[in-house]
Amino acid sequence: MINIALDAMGGDYGSEPIVTGAIQALLERDDFTLSLVGKRDEIEPLLPKGLLNRISIIEASDVISMSDSATDAFKRRESSIYKAIDLVKDGKAQAIVSAGHSGSTMSLATLRIGRLQNVSRPAIVALMPTKDSKRSIVLDVGANVDCKPEHLYHFGVMGEAYARKVLKIDFPRVGLLSNGEEDSKGNEQTKESFKLLKKLKSFKGNVEGNNIFDGSVDVIVCDGFVGNLVLKTSEGVADTINYFIKKKIKKSPIAIAGALLMKKVFRLLKKEIDYAEYGGAPLLGLKSCVIISHGKSNSKAMKNAIFQAITYVDAKIEPDIELQLKNTIENIG
Repeated sequence: MINIALDAMGGDYGSEPIVTGAIQALLERDDFTLSLVGKRDEIEPLLPKGLLNRISIIEASDVISMSDSATDAFKRRESSIYKAIDLVKDGKAQAIVSAGHSGSTMSLATLRIGRLQNVSRPAIVALMPTKDSKRSIVLDVGANVDCKPEHLYHFGVMGEAYARKVLKIDFPRVGLLSNGEEDSKGNEQTKESFKLLKKLKSFKGNVEGNNIFDGSVDVIVCDGFVGNLVLKTSEGVADTINYFIKKKIKKSPIAIAGALLMKKVFRLLKKEIDYAEYGGAPLLGLKSCVIISHGKSNSKAMKNAIFQAITYVDAKIEPDIELQLKNTIENIG
């Protein structure tokens, strides 16, 4: 049975929403167990007795705060994130989920769990809604600010494997994010990356920002600087649209009546753009599953992050990535 290590102290709102999400996940599925890592005196009172046979508490007296430096985590071995990652490193858990300090999670996971063979840098994946009610994936969205062309090539290989094995897309289409669809568009980095990605049968060429959402490709490759801007801008646009809709509805009795008729549509729209529906972002390229959740995650987000971790572990994506990179490593010199 899969065991998930959960950093019970990470996140902006303390342990309550994290533990509540864990309980909700346990109540919905019976095919996994949880190791909750954190302060026992804060975690234990939140747990129902009926689920204690599927939960273990790993005491951790220290918590990495959002204001701490990512490098601080290497020295703080009693922190919840350090101990949770070591459960995976030691084979006592198959995945880790954390809504805590993302930099610490990435740095510790890369060092302690380790990268897959031939993976130069891990990448964070973001799931984006598309017009056809499916999902496209963007990577990297924050793990690597400065990337070489071979890094983007690796991201393409890893993203394709994730789309195929986890999202169950038989023939994923890979695109390179640029400022135009023409082969000649882009900066020096994207032009060189284009030459490498062309060696993938799944590569469809350059794509623009709107293609992330129109369903024309399944995997969008970019460096972490650009990807993070895309992710944060998308979140901001979604929040702004939601705000405008609510503001306009409140000002008009006719709009209020219309909103009541469109209630189901609004509910479906919210579900499409709500990060809580995804739960978290996988960190691809490591030897085991690492899910990085939003610091403001509620219980629903944490529940779905746990489910995402289970899906990832079941997919056994790591050997697939290693094999693809081994078979194509000669293409990047």
